[in-house]
Amino acid sequence: MSDQEASAAPPTYSDYELGELQKALAQVGIEYVMATYADGHGIAKCKSVPIGHFADMMRGSELFTGAALDLLGQSPADDELAVYPDPQAIEPLPWRPAVAFAPGNLYLRGKPYPMCSRTVLTQQMARARERGFIFNLGMETEFYFVRIDDRGRPAPWNPRDTLAKPCYDAIGMLESLDFLDEMVRYMNKMGWDVHSFDHEDGNGQYEFDFSYTDALSMADRFMLFRMMAKEVARNHGYEATFMPKPFSDKTGGGAHFNMSLASVADGANLFAPKGEDRYGCGISELGYQFLAGILRHAPAIVAVTCPTVNSYKRLVKQGSMSGSTWAPVFISYGRNNRTHMLRLPTKSPRVESRAVDASVNAYLGAALVLAAGLEAIEAGADPGPPIDLDMYTQSDEQIAALGVGRLPRTLQEAIDAFEADPLTLEVFGPDLHRAYIDFKHAEWDDFHNSVSDWEWQRYLTLY
Repeated sequence: MSDQEASAAPPTYSDYELGELQKALAQVGIEYVMATYADGHGIAKCKSVPIGHFADMMRGSELFTGAALDLLGQSPADDELAVYPDPQAIEPLPWRPAVAFAPGNLYLRGKPYPMCSRTVLTQQMARARERGFIFNLGMETEFYFVRIDDRGRPAPWNPRDTLAKPCYDAIGMLESLDFLDEMVRYMNKMGWDVHSFDHEDGNGQYEFDFSYTDALSMADRFMLFRMMAKEVARNHGYEATFMPKPFSDKTGGGAHFNMSLASVADGANLFAPKGEDRYGCGISELGYQFLAGILRHAPAIVAVTCPTVNSYKRLVKQGSMSGSTWAPVFISYGRNNRTHMLRLPTKSPRVESRAVDASVNAYLGAALVLAAGLEAIEAGADPGPPIDLDMYTQSDEQIAALGVGRLPRTLQEAIDAFEADPLTLEVFGPDLHRAYIDFKHAEWDDFHNSVSDWEWQRYLTLY
């Protein structure tokens, strides 16, 4: 689907086009195709069709009752939603050789459904393209492989993985190589070009780095990555968790956004400086403007990029056996400095947001950061100079003197900021905007209505 088609009628294809695509899939052994879309959490939902019904599927034959899922805004009385898969995004699954993944956009009565996460991003990508920009995105995929006990509590899959500082541990990586190698082979078969992988800072935690692409394709890949990791883990007798902070004493799971704008005309990275570099950080004026927009809207953005109650247990200075959470606390940027929300790596002209965790709906998160960046570019915004300090070691007085704001400390604070920021209404549209606010308020209320182990341990016999 082209960007322009997101605001028009469903895409149409000739019998010849669909016949050729069906033939190509059948030739590589595909027997079933998953007509897939993201629910409000960015989790894949689908119906599968035999390859013989491929053409019907591409023309919207597969219907869904939105009332059965979160954040799709339907009641049981509403008409069904139809998914129209994107032919350019169809991906045979290497670990399921007879199955192809076919993500797409939702339509209702022949019109784009405004509460479809993929449509929200598609619309922002179209805005960028109208201005001559392609929004490129890379995502870092941090997750844990765990065993789950009979009370639902996780433990690292490997009982020997006990180092206080396990980051980059060679033995831990080699002991995990069976399933890590399996995942690398699958990703490379899908053309993702894995650059590296490692044992991360938590026991049983791993990360893969693979090539960036346009943001819509990366959001599709992230949804598929989570599916793949879970299948691989379960096949080995474990579980893959993307919970942002599954252990109180271990590092949380990030999904950092590495962002840049490229030229529609020739694909050149427009964040690469040409001549003057205002603050000496290795990016262009356009790059500084883009990051200024993310800083301006940061409290509202994290309501989407850090979308759970648990997310805010990651956004703290301390809370890891290794001594650091590696997560941002303040709304600030710097050079190659991992204590800021936004980091400007030294090796390539891009902006990294570290205030993104592994529970993100990548479609909605990417749409909101892109909109914030475009707004700032249009306004010619200036982020001010970078802060070349360790933000974890600054006192409250020093932070105040720097004029730096703090990221929300709870989901409630973030949702209040989301509701108050006009940009979120513009990007999400009225229906999804209201539904997201109401759903997250309910999530916060549910959290406070539950009694935790911590409360039992602290209060049960204290009084």
